Amino acid sequence: MDPDVPLVIPEINPKDIRQHRRRGIIANPNCSTIIMLVPLWPIYKSNKIRRILVSTYQAASGAGARAMKELEDQSRDVLGGKPAKKEIFPHQIAFNLFSHNSQVNDEGYNEEEIKMIRETKKIFHNDKIRIAATSVRVPVFRAHSEAIYIELAKEPDLAEVRRVLESAPGVKVVDDRQKNYFPMPLEATGQDAVLVGRIRRDLSNPKGLALFVAGDQLRKGAALNAVQIAEILCGLSNS
Repeated sequence: MDPDVPLVIPEINPKDIRQHRRRGIIANPNCSTIIMLVPLWPIYKSNKIRRILVSTYQAASGAGARAMKELEDQSRDVLGGKPAKKEIFPHQIAFNLFSHNSQVNDEGYNEEEIKMIRETKKIFHNDKIRIAATSVRVPVFRAHSEAIYIELAKEPDLAEVRRVLESAPGVKVVDDRQKNYFPMPLEATGQDAVLVGRIRRDLSNPKGLALFVAGDQLRKGAALNAVQIAEILCGLSNS
């Protein structure tokens, strides 16, 4: 990552946009990073996050329209008793899941996971956060989901966590334990907000917190985030 190019999520670090004057470029973060950090930021502000463990479940559309078509075609073929044809993905995506289809480095991390680690530290302006990520491609057409575990500086108050999430911009709490109703990619599709639920303590660590999120990676994970940056830029130019 270029240190002179700001990496911006407007709900988190809009002031970094001013740094674009160095190179004239502002970058959108990776979609999985955006979907993870939008709900983590309000928690981070009230109770510093020391460590993040995240597993992503990424939709076919993250690889483009042709990848969505491949999922559709493979599903039809498999249900019809025909072999699945692979063109975009290295493995069958229909009725299957596999490690994210990006290059794996010598330490065993793929590019998607490395992006999430590096981008989080840059956006939060905190190189001390410990992060491990596992990125998986799943047979979903649209919207990524993520299982997130965080270790905090102090023991979390669940009522306070819910309060800060419910009041946070870009976040919608979907957390009904009685109905077993939590974030789903099907319902995140087409929404601007990141859905967050399964908010619970780590029973083995008093400073641990687990949650599950889902977000439309084509909207907040890409286009919407870019539009929000442009809107802020227009405001700066008019001020």
